[in-house]
Amino acid sequence: MTSNTAAPAVELRAGPREWFGLLVLLLPVTLMTADLGVLWLATPYVTADLRPTSSQLLWTTDIYGFLTCGFLVVMGTLGDRIGRRKLLILGSLGVIVSSLLAAYATSPEMLIVARALLGVAGAAVLPSTLSLIIHMFKDDRQRATAIATWVTALSVGIAVGPVIGGVLLDSWWWGSVFLMGVPVMLVPLLLAPALLPEYKDPNAGRIDLASVVLFLAAILPIVYAVKKFAEIGWSLGNLAALLIGAAFTVLFVRRQNTLETPLLDMRLFRTRAFTGALLTLLFGMMALNGVEYLVPQYLLVAGELSPLAAGVWLLPGAAGLILGSQLTPVFAKRIRPAFVITAGLVVTLAGFWLTGIAGPDKDGIVPAALGLAVIMFGVAPISVLGTSLAAGAAPPEKAGSAAATGQTAYDLGLALGIAVTGSIAVAVYRGAVDDNTPAGVPAEAAAAARDTVGGATDAAASLPADLGAQLVAAARDAFTSGFQATAWVSAGLAVVTGVIVLTLLRHIPAIGAPAAEAPAEPAEQAGTTEPASGTQPAAAVREESTTRA
Repeated sequence: MTSNTAAPAVELRAGPREWFGLLVLLLPVTLMTADLGVLWLATPYVTADLRPTSSQLLWTTDIYGFLTCGFLVVMGTLGDRIGRRKLLILGSLGVIVSSLLAAYATSPEMLIVARALLGVAGAAVLPSTLSLIIHMFKDDRQRATAIATWVTALSVGIAVGPVIGGVLLDSWWWGSVFLMGVPVMLVPLLLAPALLPEYKDPNAGRIDLASVVLFLAAILPIVYAVKKFAEIGWSLGNLAALLIGAAFTVLFVRRQNTLETPLLDMRLFRTRAFTGALLTLLFGMMALNGVEYLVPQYLLVAGELSPLAAGVWLLPGAAGLILGSQLTPVFAKRIRPAFVITAGLVVTLAGFWLTGIAGPDKDGIVPAALGLAVIMFGVAPISVLGTSLAAGAAPPEKAGSAAATGQTAYDLGLALGIAVTGSIAVAVYRGAVDDNTPAGVPAEAAAAARDTVGGATDAAASLPADLGAQLVAAARDAFTSGFQATAWVSAGLAVVTGVIVLTLLRHIPAIGAPAAEAPAEPAEQAGTTEPASGTQPAAAVREESTTRA
């Protein structure tokens, strides 16, 4: 009996080819976050050159995330049919083309379209990398290490993106920050066929195009309504978008329940652990990304730093995420994931407090940068454990779909974090500018200042020196007020996330928990399929979830 169970464990362990293949997969992951970070630093330059409205500026930033999360499930299903490696190659090619379009955009509309195409390409790349990792690393602990490294790659992108972007912005035009993606994506394009295995579901059915349309029609109007509500308040258009999204959500769910091979298996949501993992990813990433999105702009506006200096001040935040990502698997081997995640969320509250007290001048640089570092460290357990918890809560044959859905919740949380807190920041900014615009400022200049900080700076150049300085100071104070408001909102989201985790995930055992904690699998499953998760025994998650259903 002992010899029969020991042999498969050796066969499951990955070799040199898998680890070299992991390095190839980490490059596009690093680029995804590096690309986002450099856009945040380039925002003032985009504003000055293309002169987008505040709404266009928000769409430029977050349409990538919206379309990525909108197409993740679609691309995950497509990858099951044509092959994950092939989808990664196609996505890499799409990133190269859309990066070139973004770099040479000549209008806000063109940049928004390029970012949208980049989001669709990113939806093909991100789930392909995670799915291939899950397929390549079948040993539980090796997979946990590989996924932690995957999250670390996200952190490295955050670290190197602003620094490289700062150098590029100091030397060339803003479009140059998008060009760094071209050589990076050539690596998986050329090396994937040699180092990565192809993987597809031999029993996958055809893609239901009606489900794809319904899924996008459900997500995008709801996101649009959230953005516009925070930006301009209630309106008939916002209410109509919300109702349309809700209606299509109902239609999407009904259709999935009638299909033999649905785009998204709704039965997964009957498992408490799966639903809890998705909600944790959604709210946790919302809490993180609202502040993370604004800190670079705060360093440029309130701190009056150069792009390169701002990039250097963002390094502690990336270091916090890297450190947290590496420590999480160590703690999760002995402590239940729910307690590891909750402890991290408690830590984030100190970080949100630090960012919330940052003032409208250079004295706020240290608390803002340190606060971001603390927040990134505290959120790391969600990034490392969330998607694997979702995959581990599903039956083995549904692990790929569950992982793609978890990644969708992750990216939707990032996108909604920008949309919700970014829109709140805009609303607070506009209200503060309206209240504090100096007397004597012409109506046209006041309107420009109300739109963006960049607009206030441009308008001040045409005013008398004293009056212009007062207008810029008012805009800087207003921006800081919006930044502080997002910190407190994000802290509230962190508290909500902690309640969800302790309510829905506290029963999941630690990675290192002995197998005796979970009842044995049925004969047709035990010994024939590898665990679906790299963070805990999948059987234990499914069994405990089922007994509580």
